[in-house]
Amino acid sequence: MSPEPSDDIAALLAIMAKLRTPGEGCPWDLEQDFATIAPYTIEEAYEVADAITRGDISDLKDELGDLLLQVVFHARMAEEAGHFAFPDVVRAISEKMIRRHPHVFGDAGRLPTPAVNALWAEIKADEKRAKAAERARLGLPVEPPAGVLGGVPVALPGLTRALKLQQKAGAVGFDWNDVDSVLDKIVEEAREIAEARATDKGREALADEVGDLLFAAVNLARHLDVDPEAALRGTNAKFERRFRSIEATLAAKGSSPAEATLAEMDALWNEAKHRERGSA
Repeated sequence: MSPEPSDDIAALLAIMAKLRTPGEGCPWDLEQDFATIAPYTIEEAYEVADAITRGDISDLKDELGDLLLQVVFHARMAEEAGHFAFPDVVRAISEKMIRRHPHVFGDAGRLPTPAVNALWAEIKADEKRAKAAERARLGLPVEPPAGVLGGVPVALPGLTRALKLQQKAGAVGFDWNDVDSVLDKIVEEAREIAEARATDKGREALADEVGDLLFAAVNLARHLDVDPEAALRGTNAKFERRFRSIEATLAAKGSSPAEATLAEMDALWNEAKHRERGSA
């Protein structure tokens, strides 16, 4: 008997269990493991962010469902392997949220945001120490201390990981003092790219210098309290919007970008930009 659609999480768990049942489920679902599903999990998280950026609430509902399915999928595979099940995931995050909010659920009292952030970091550090002690008690390998920059996942997008590394370093005083200093650093990195080109240092050296420039740009975003990933997503959307305007204008004239000159497209780009700014 097939499970019926429902707003009860139990129905979704039953659907996933059915999909993963040998001989009865979906061959594709049965072939998957944590590693093969991980890229889809990342993709679904980005699609949630995209729906939010576009302000599409209907799409957001669907994308959140897709992201929830990823959690259910991973939990089901873990349950099959005897590690944990979906209720354990729910309990773990519930306990964590209560533990990390003593100013809401405990006796820490009302706190301003900076104090809340400091308390959150302190509690996370305590959790890491407790986790390491528990692994040692169970005879499991304990990773060596990762230092100030530990705990930033390698799989994060480059801009987000750069931001988190800088935040951790800045928390212990390794940081620029003001925005002007960061702007000076960006100019310096741009000059080093020009020098690498002028001296023909090769593609590897150029890649290294471009990476330094991007890292400095993330630093600027951080000092201006701007999310670099969100800012770049916005710029990507703006580029797409304006370029499609160029395509539409050229198509109305019986032409295309491949047939137009750079000067023509640049003029149309400026027209699209002025229209946007005029309607803002």
